[in-house]
Amino acid sequence: MSEITHPTIKDGWFREISDMWPGQAMTLKVEKVLHHEKSKYQDVLVFKSTDYGHVLVLDNVIQCTERDEFSYQEMIAHLALNSHPNPKKVLVIGGGDGGVLREVVKHDCVEEAILCDIDEAVPRVSKQFLPEMATGLTHAKSTVHIGDGFKFLNDYKNTFDVIITDSSDPEGPAESLFQKPYFQLLHDALRDGGVISTQGSENQWLHLSLITQLKKDCKEIFPVVEYAYTTIPTYPSGQIGFMVCSKDASRDVKVPVRTWTPAEEEEKCRYYNAEIHKASFVLPNFAKKALQ
Repeated sequence: MSEITHPTIKDGWFREISDMWPGQAMTLKVEKVLHHEKSKYQDVLVFKSTDYGHVLVLDNVIQCTERDEFSYQEMIAHLALNSHPNPKKVLVIGGGDGGVLREVVKHDCVEEAILCDIDEAVPRVSKQFLPEMATGLTHAKSTVHIGDGFKFLNDYKNTFDVIITDSSDPEGPAESLFQKPYFQLLHDALRDGGVISTQGSENQWLHLSLITQLKKDCKEIFPVVEYAYTTIPTYPSGQIGFMVCSKDASRDVKVPVRTWTPAEEEEKCRYYNAEIHKASFVLPNFAKKALQ
């Protein structure tokens, strides 16, 4: 069998070059290309890197690596879930790798976790090459639905306690998931007191105007809207942000309403804890000023 090649890999290095982060690029040294296909929606690449384990790349953009994925999955899930007093029914839009579901089902109060991803290739490939993330897909509490998240949400009103949007970047198949009509659908699909978290237009160093617009759009729909971020080496400029919104005007999402004991935190999480929950909303002055 001939070796798999890919246009993003040259001289043994994967290069992530995009107009969304002009003038800079993330590169990872490749040990072996494991899989490549063109799905119905996107280019799907998996390679084994020398230092970051297996890497999933969609449309030439890194989605996750085995070494650092937990910082993103834990934060996008637990910031929302621990901002709700008793989440029982949770929806994940996107997140076909299973990582967010893996985190959602760690909450004993969650009875049902539904995932809707547009591309069947992502869960299929993840089960094969990212098994530690894909455990979420086959958990007893989990149901996986392949389809358009926008259309899926349209059929549900007043149904979910928490909805997490784990989408790719606002270019390509996920573009509609960063626009105001989508946030209205999220709002309407939530029960009273419901909470959402969403991949918040990337990074305060690169996309501040996008984040500012996203916050403004969310504020027109949700009474509580806050921006948080996590550190993650293989995402552009080493950070990614989240919008965390609540339908309950009295809720302060910056402080967890439920917490695990320190021993439980250590057992369940490698990144998230109650202190980092609070700290993740503390922004540097330049970002704080833009988002006021």
